[in-house]
Order: sequence, then structure tokens, then C-alpha cells
Amino acid sequence: MSRFINYLKDTKAELQHVSWPTQTQAVVYTALVIIISIVIAAFLGALDYVFTTGLDWFLK
Repeated sequence: MSRFINYLKDTKAELQHVSWPTQTQAVVYTALVIIISIVIAAFLGALDYVFTTGLDWFLK
């Protein structure tokens, strides 16, 4: 049990050394992740549509 208590104390000490982002940075980074995810999803969707249409045309 003492090993677990030491682990929790060490974890708390390490978390005090972390450089946490400000609220503005967190909002901006979250928005960037969402926007980039949407752009990549649209790009992959467009590629899927093009390849599916091309394959359908090729097989007919």
C-alpha cells in the first residue's frame, strides 16, 4: 500500500511541473483539431467518391 501512496505523491509532484495551456490556447487548439478533422474527412470522402465512381465506370 505504501508503494501506491508514493506513486500518487510522485504523480502529484510531476503534475505540478506540467506547463498547462491557457483557456484561450485550449479553445484555439480544439477548434484547429475540429477544423482539420473536418477537412481531412471531406478530402477522404471526395477521394472515396471519385474512386468508387471511377471503378463503377470501369467495370460497366
